[in-house]
Amino acid sequence: MRLAAIGLLIIAMARPQWGNTKTEVEASGIDILLAVDVSGSMQAMDFELKGRNVDRLTVVKAVVKKFIEERPNDRIGLVAFAGRPYMVCPLTLDHDWLQLRLDSLETGMIEDGTAIGSAIVAGVNRLRDQEAKSRIVILLTDGVNNSGKAAPLTAAEAAETMKIKVYTIGAGRRGVAPMPIIDQLGRKRMVRAQVDIDEKTLGKIAEMTGARYFRATDTKSLEKIYEEINAMEATTRKIKHFARYRELFSWLVFAALVLLGVELFVSRRRLP
Repeated sequence: MRLAAIGLLIIAMARPQWGNTKTEVEASGIDILLAVDVSGSMQAMDFELKGRNVDRLTVVKAVVKKFIEERPNDRIGLVAFAGRPYMVCPLTLDHDWLQLRLDSLETGMIEDGTAIGSAIVAGVNRLRDQEAKSRIVILLTDGVNNSGKAAPLTAAEAAETMKIKVYTIGAGRRGVAPMPIIDQLGRKRMVRAQVDIDEKTLGKIAEMTGARYFRATDTKSLEKIYEEINAMEATTRKIKHFARYRELFSWLVFAALVLLGVELFVSRRRLP
């Protein structure tokens, strides 16, 4: 017992400590409004997914879903547009619900057309009163503005005034693309349709608002575009480490004294 007590005293002199460490992550999120074209031309079958030809909207939904998954700390909203904009999901941190709303997008859900300017206005109206450090619109279209009440560049001016960046993406191959139609007999067949994207206007919108214009001609390039935007608009994170320690000196000394006391008691009982 004496040796054990001495050992405890030696350990106590080393001032051992017991404790745990707590890590807290403070995230400064970004407010993001996704504007997705759901006009009839988004049915064009010029993209591939998992080795098969699919329409543009199917690929866009898959790529945007991945983008959302990589932004857990950001409030994200969703606007669909064709002949007019439609708020599918307001800004939210509930990304499971957002994903469900994204899955519900389909061509034909809104009267046809391409209201690029009105879609930007819808996004700006959702973002303008928010206090996030950064507010952005990511607008994807495969056409030319031909509907809506707002001209694209006028909408871009409003976004610029409110310091809202508008990233623009033109989706689809250049030239002609295979497009499904229903013929007079009710049969579905493919035709070759001309693809027109107003890249000049989309580029100007991005330039005016301090963002960038991208062109996606296939699935891989579309994925890369959202990855680039994800990197450019990184969420700010501050990591704090907290440590709490408790001195074990007194406990070890107490244990040593108990052992010495027990040894003294036992030794006295052995005396004749």
